[in-house]
Amino acid sequence: MENPISLFKKRARLAKPKGLRSPLYYVRRTVIGLEADKGLLFKLFIYVILIDTAFIYLSPILYMISNMMKGTADLLDPSVVWVPRTLYLGHLQDAWESLKYVKSFTISLSLTTSVALLQTVSCAVAGYAFARLQFPLKKFWFFCLLLSFVIPIQATVLPSLLAAVSMGWINTYIPILLPAVFGHGLKGALFVIIFRQFFMTQPKELEEAAKMDGANVFRTFYRVMLPLAKPASIVVFLFAFVWTWNDYYLPGMYLMSSDNTPLSMGLSQISEVLTVRQAEEGPSIFDESIKMATSFLVILPPLILYAFTQRWFVEGVERTGLVE
Repeated sequence: MENPISLFKKRARLAKPKGLRSPLYYVRRTVIGLEADKGLLFKLFIYVILIDTAFIYLSPILYMISNMMKGTADLLDPSVVWVPRTLYLGHLQDAWESLKYVKSFTISLSLTTSVALLQTVSCAVAGYAFARLQFPLKKFWFFCLLLSFVIPIQATVLPSLLAAVSMGWINTYIPILLPAVFGHGLKGALFVIIFRQFFMTQPKELEEAAKMDGANVFRTFYRVMLPLAKPASIVVFLFAFVWTWNDYYLPGMYLMSSDNTPLSMGLSQISEVLTVRQAEEGPSIFDESIKMATSFLVILPPLILYAFTQRWFVEGVERTGLVE
């Protein structure tokens, strides 16, 4: 039997012709909306927030591109701020030659991809162990993991550098690659936590079914759990790739006198050269444009990578529990 209250509302709605509604009702429905998030006012507010946020993040990149495209006349003209009158590519060419871009790009790509892949695999193993396996002093080791996440990298510089010197690893890539093999590396603790949170959300019936089929722990992980961790793997790989690509602290510490340096070190080296030249010959109007062109060449590969992987990256962030 139908509820008397709902029956009364239905009759009242049928008794009132739609044509007798006042114009104020339609204005209210359009501006405010029948629901809080359906009106024009709410949508306008959201678009204003999104445009302001996008401008905050994009304005440095737009200013960088604008400045590196300015020629001498545009740099000397104070009325030219964002859009140059003529496009000048000389600064990009100078930055390309100063960075030895092809060689440095190959080194950066090889080193960064290797570190990202090693960290993804090793942190997945550690995250699965903390999420699913039982071993002695599990809570203590997880506390040590969180402690390594809190301690800044600068606090461990001296012991790490002394160990690399004693083993003859200076001016080699071993001190950068070896920590990634064991899941330590740059931000390794965060990646382990990401995998741990993901594996904890998976149903235990999957592992029980694998055990019934005779699979051991290693086979269960590599054949069942790791393929399911594709969203977490994408997030960790992209984070590790971008952070390693932009890092110049560790390469500057271990590759201090090497000629085979990544792009991140080339950026700091060019800044030092320009600083020395300014002290000897005085400031130049082209110094800032060369720095902008150098920075653009360094950040261009991660931007291209994110442009092609943003869909999977956003999906991975949502499914790994980072937004919770």
